[in-house]
Amino acid sequence: MKKFYQLTREERVRALVDSGMLTAGDAELLLADAPLPQATADHLTENQIGQFPLPMGLVRGLRVNGITHDVALVGEEPSVVAAANNGARMALAGGGVTVQVPPHRVAAEVVFADLPDTPNAVRLIRAQTADIKAAAAAAHPSIVRRGGGLQTVTVTTVDDFVKVTLVVDPQQAMGANIVNTIAERVGVLIGGWLHQQPLISILSNYSDDAVVARVDLPVEAVATRHADGATVAKLIARTSDFALLDIDRATTNNKGVMNGIAAATIALGNDYRAVEAGAHAYAARTGRYLPLTRWWVAESRLHGELAVPLKLGVVGGAVGALHRAGLAQRLAGIKTVADAQSILAALGLVQNLAAIRALVGPGIQAGHMHLQAGALAVAAGAVGAEVALLTQQLQDGDKTIARAQSLLHQMRQ
Repeated sequence: MKKFYQLTREERVRALVDSGMLTAGDAELLLADAPLPQATADHLTENQIGQFPLPMGLVRGLRVNGITHDVALVGEEPSVVAAANNGARMALAGGGVTVQVPPHRVAAEVVFADLPDTPNAVRLIRAQTADIKAAAAAAHPSIVRRGGGLQTVTVTTVDDFVKVTLVVDPQQAMGANIVNTIAERVGVLIGGWLHQQPLISILSNYSDDAVVARVDLPVEAVATRHADGATVAKLIARTSDFALLDIDRATTNNKGVMNGIAAATIALGNDYRAVEAGAHAYAARTGRYLPLTRWWVAESRLHGELAVPLKLGVVGGAVGALHRAGLAQRLAGIKTVADAQSILAALGLVQNLAAIRALVGPGIQAGHMHLQAGALAVAAGAVGAEVALLTQQLQDGDKTIARAQSLLHQMRQ
């Protein structure tokens, strides 16, 4: 009997229906036409049974370092796209966002445990840096030909562990596969010297090389219907002060920052899980979890700053396999890793601006639930033209699934 992973997609779905786990309707949905070609989907996951499409929205007019970009976001939350557009609009009052990008580097760690003579092992490894670089170059010669490869080797002790940190220039790739290949080759080499296999040889998703985005706008740009700009700007700054002191607020603040960054990372075919992990680890780099953004008022202007590591790639991995990722790159005018990092950092900063402004102004829920009405209409069972009609009716009153279903029933009567 074939194992589940050896079956075709149709056979897997049929097996789930036969076992009573899925209905015939479920099977029809899973086997329906999908955006990705079957062969592509088969090679991007394991045990593929279908595809899970998400809508792609667009942020218009995000100005970064003097250039205007349109940025695709993939996700199920309309308020994320709306807030990003609103933040981009407000940032224009200050000329847009300026961003500084560090060199694109990815680190790996080769770790040894329980060595009989740790000091001697450290001395031995440090004396063989040239051999380590030669092994790294042999492990991935193509990246060396493109001007990248292993840049530095650092040996440290962590308690009774010996850690060899390899910093690699992966050029325009995110670099995970490149760096892991180099780390494993170096691990074998050093292991031969020490007569012991490494405990682990793998990249690290942590980095303290942050992309820094800044915005400086007149306080009038953040005025609301109910409060002048100076008042709103002061409240934004005080909310930022509170996030420095309170982990509950800092966590929610950073989630809001990552709303746009993660959605854009998905659209670009990159590993949003690695980006999220790196961002939150950076937020805790001092031993306290802190906000990724800071806002303050000076001389009638609201200043904002975001610092976050962003390990991205514009070639390799799933980027080339996902045609919509290439489309998102072209929409945003992204040609290099630095382009992608600059745009996503700017996006995170303006997303945070819009979120805090809403929070200290009319509140988050009013706009959030207004936009959620469409999703609620679909969840209630509305189809076709019913969706727009039901969405409109839901705006006046409670936005609950029960009310949506009741209104839909009345509409169909």
